[in-house]
Amino acid sequence: MFSKMQITKSTENYSDNMKRLREALDAAEAVVIGAGAGLSTSAGFTYSGERFQTYFADFIDKYGFRDMYSGGFYPFESPEEFWAYWSRYIFINRYTDAPKPVYEELLALVNNKDYFVITTNVDHCFQKAGFDKARLFYTQGDYGLFQCSVPCCQETFDNEDAIQKMMKQQKELRIPSELVPVCPHCGKPLTMNLRSDDKFVEDEGWHLAAERYENFLQTRSGKRILFLELGVGYNTPVIIKYPFWRMTAQNKAATYACINYGEAVCQREIAKQSVCIDADIGKALAELGSNSYSTKDL
Repeated sequence: MFSKMQITKSTENYSDNMKRLREALDAAEAVVIGAGAGLSTSAGFTYSGERFQTYFADFIDKYGFRDMYSGGFYPFESPEEFWAYWSRYIFINRYTDAPKPVYEELLALVNNKDYFVITTNVDHCFQKAGFDKARLFYTQGDYGLFQCSVPCCQETFDNEDAIQKMMKQQKELRIPSELVPVCPHCGKPLTMNLRSDDKFVEDEGWHLAAERYENFLQTRSGKRILFLELGVGYNTPVIIKYPFWRMTAQNKAATYACINYGEAVCQREIAKQSVCIDADIGKALAELGSNSYSTKDL
């Protein structure tokens, strides 16, 4: 049983850890990437500050919101105002590109490898960067999908056209009433396909992705696997962090690597198999992609 009391930080310096990670990546027969919010933050998808003020100045003036997250939980008086806020939220975090090429740099590192990605992120950055859709498992949903709020069915609905219309036609913090999305089956309100309670819809695509992920793990069992964890915190450690620790402990040929600014730790049992790098993810990935840590120099 893993707990935060059993974790440890690396005692090696940054350069040595980067060399070890480069070596593990080069030697890996398979790479399993586990990505959390820190990866998108490194890519520039910040939810406060200048980016928030640029897109939500009118909501900030009216409600005093400090960031996108807090605004997302506000009990708006009408669905028209709710969707004026959320259509912008979805648009900038799902249908625009990340400001920095962090995901593209990650793809360049693993594109010629046998890889799979499991992520709690819902911003679609992996696919936009060119990752193979068949090698992705979005466990917590997708900003690009609606679902019935009841839900009356285990089905999701692409929302790009609807979001684009809401963006173009909203005025004075409201969208036209005819644009409020409703379920085509039961007529109840649609909502985002984001895991927040037991109403989250796991549609056919979700289950197929889950099966592909489990099959990937089973068919590579015992091989030289690099479990590369990027920006995963402790909000939902049972999805990526703890399973990565457990699978590393069970496979002496595996390496666990964690790049996370301020939270680069591992379980003590696997310390000798681990590389923990306390640094900005984008910076570290860019350096890994350069010749700075080529295994030819080791």
